[in-house]
Amino acid sequence: MDNQSTQNGPPSVAGSDTSKSKPQLPPSCDPPQPGAPVKHKVWIVFGGTGHMGRSLVKCALHHGDFVTTVGRLHETSPEAMAALNSDTCLGLLCDVRDSSSVARVVQRTLDRFKRIDCIANCSGYGVIGACEDQDEYDLRNQFETNFMGTLHIVQASLPYFRQQNGGRYIIFSSTSGALGVPGLGPYCATKYAVEGLIEAMLYEVDSFNIKATLVEPGLVRRDEPDSGDSPLPTWGHFLIKPASEAYSHATSPALHAKRMVQWLGDRQPTSAVKCAELVWQLAHCSYPPLRLLLGSYAIESIRDRLRSVTEELEDWKHLNYPPPPDVPVGDPSDKTAREDRDESEDKEGKEESGEREESKEKEGEGEREGENEDVMDIVTPEPKETEGSG
Repeated sequence: MDNQSTQNGPPSVAGSDTSKSKPQLPPSCDPPQPGAPVKHKVWIVFGGTGHMGRSLVKCALHHGDFVTTVGRLHETSPEAMAALNSDTCLGLLCDVRDSSSVARVVQRTLDRFKRIDCIANCSGYGVIGACEDQDEYDLRNQFETNFMGTLHIVQASLPYFRQQNGGRYIIFSSTSGALGVPGLGPYCATKYAVEGLIEAMLYEVDSFNIKATLVEPGLVRRDEPDSGDSPLPTWGHFLIKPASEAYSHATSPALHAKRMVQWLGDRQPTSAVKCAELVWQLAHCSYPPLRLLLGSYAIESIRDRLRSVTEELEDWKHLNYPPPPDVPVGDPSDKTAREDRDESEDKEGKEESGEREESKEKEGEGEREGENEDVMDIVTPEPKETEGSG
């Protein structure tokens, strides 16, 4: 762990995991306290043999929870999953693109552990390449895995959670669910869809005491030691597709994601082990957030994106709201309103000018009448009294 994390607060998800201290969710979530007794929960972890899922399964088992870890069909052998079976762990295979396969996992977990408290979806698939270069198979496979897979998991388990009047979903999204990344266009689209789905669903099931959190990790490294002869690929759930000629030059924006993968290698700054600890706390806290961002890259990139959106809203809001009365004259955004205001002022000025001229004419006529009366007084002699008139 870096010194800055030690001095300024709880340990971050960056750095090595050599320290005994663990990252902790903020008190507002009411997370489980270190050393305090915790009720053991039953998990289903889809994608439990992948990058993030493996660390989460180990963390939950370490804390005494019960876990069904779900491997990917056609990728993990039944023998490998069976080797994971124990009193607290059940290993199964599943294809999240098939709703019946997901339903069997839910039922077998209920048969084994008699209940389900938390479902985590760590499964995912992405193709690195320009939008134009990805064919229909690439697009559909990403949507079937990332979006439809999440929907199948929700639809298979929601009836049980409603009947139980409680349950928790922890859905692994991505920073790509909050911003567009060149070279990951369709993958970003699937994560945007997942975030919209979960946020909408959360409103629908709030009365059933069902909660959900979207986890948005940024550049998570795999810091669990590999076991066996088949180590887990660092970027195993991504396929790098060769670029077409139009997007193949070295500085092409479409190659951004590929360059990032090649540059980082296994040097991602965020620890999967520490992320797993925080996700475990999510399942046991009283007030989980809708979104949990993990890693400094996730915080900085999404904050920059939100700042950009806010600035754009401010730049164009004048099209929908009347301008304030004290808008500077030099503001080009209020040109139309200013022209209307100037035209109105000119009209009022002309009316006032006409009234003043009319008033002056009336005053001039009154003065001329007064002068005529004075002149008549001068030229008209007063009548003299005649003698003997009395």
